[in-house]
Amino acid sequence: MRFRVVATGGTFDHLHKGHEALLRKSFEVGEKVVIGVTSDEFATREGKKPDMSYEERVSRLKEYIEKNFPGREYIISRLDDYFGPGIASPEVEAIVVSPETLGRVPLANKLRQEKGFGPLQVIVVDYVLAEDGLPISSTRIRKGEIDKEGKLMKR
Repeated sequence: MRFRVVATGGTFDHLHKGHEALLRKSFEVGEKVVIGVTSDEFATREGKKPDMSYEERVSRLKEYIEKNFPGREYIISRLDDYFGPGIASPEVEAIVVSPETLGRVPLANKLRQEKGFGPLQVIVVDYVLAEDGLPISSTRIRKGEIDKEGKLMKR
């Protein structure tokens, strides 16, 4: 399955194996990938406290993409709410999500329909699990529970 343009998004604080799986799938199914990155303000409103600023997170994300998907077409877009370019652009055909964000897709498609756009095809990337069988997340990394690979930290 190949799409001209796919969207995905996240905070991308402590770029970890779960983020990598999301990005891998996005570049696998999309010719062009639109990546929404949560702004510092939106993260704060959502109760998240990223260790890195928006600029740092974007810089690390670009480094990762350039290294792992050289020459591929992508756009990084600032997210100030849940629905970025995937909603606003009729060119976006699919969205790559985690189980955490899957529940927002029906509303996204409703908003797209109101604009006269077709619904997004949905590709779900399962959680990447840490050694303890729980999902790898930036929150768990910030708390010192696990590292970016999902290995348990010694306490």
